Amino acid sequence: MLELKNINFKRDNKVILKDINLILEDNKFYCITGPNGSGKSTLAKIIMGLVTPDSGKIYYNGKDITSLSVDKRAKLGIGFAFQTPITFKGLTVYDILRIATNKEVTKKDACDILSKVGLCAKEYIDRELNNSLSGGELKRIEIATVIARHPDVSVFDEPEAGIDLWSFKYLTGIFKELGTKAKGTTIVISHQERILSIADAIILLEAGTIKEIGTKATMLKGMLNSDCNAGGYHE
Repeated sequence: MLELKNINFKRDNKVILKDINLILEDNKFYCITGPNGSGKSTLAKIIMGLVTPDSGKIYYNGKDITSLSVDKRAKLGIGFAFQTPITFKGLTVYDILRIATNKEVTKKDACDILSKVGLCAKEYIDRELNNSLSGGELKRIEIATVIARHPDVSVFDEPEAGIDLWSFKYLTGIFKELGTKAKGTTIVISHQERILSIADAIILLEAGTIKEIGTKATMLKGMLNSDCNAGGYHE
């Protein structure tokens, strides 16, 4: 279980997050959504340890991890996929899968992992992680590295950003599988209705605060019909 208590964060004297209190249970699929600038990505980075809150505490299975670094959180079982995937000059897809799993990965293992995100291992296993890959390809490869690690907590920051419709089809399939066969906590930052509609719970942020938490049945209709739609809820 992941718990955030009284999380506050400012940047350049501007309040980004204010009094965030959340309990994210095991075996649940959560979507954090809200208008642009509501603090969604900052909250994801705080969970992973990429950003340190000005005040408040983060607990993972009862342990205070507020001051733990990214790599220490990763070792505890927290995985993160960036909104904009990182490229690594000289590293191949095969290399990054081995690094992600921290164990030897056979070609068959790699094929199984990549097939989950709609990529053919034969075509991608020896490809270098550079600009020759499209944004959608890089996004799917990064998601594959998170899935390969089997983290207890998986955080995906706007996984649909900058990808094509074909890749989006695979994304929704992946998250639907995570939602129905979850063995840990999955947290997706998104404003896409097709992703929101498969979540166990939706957390709505506005102006850095939690406005509402509820099931998709109670949340979706209200959000789609509200002024928040200007922030980008779409199919």
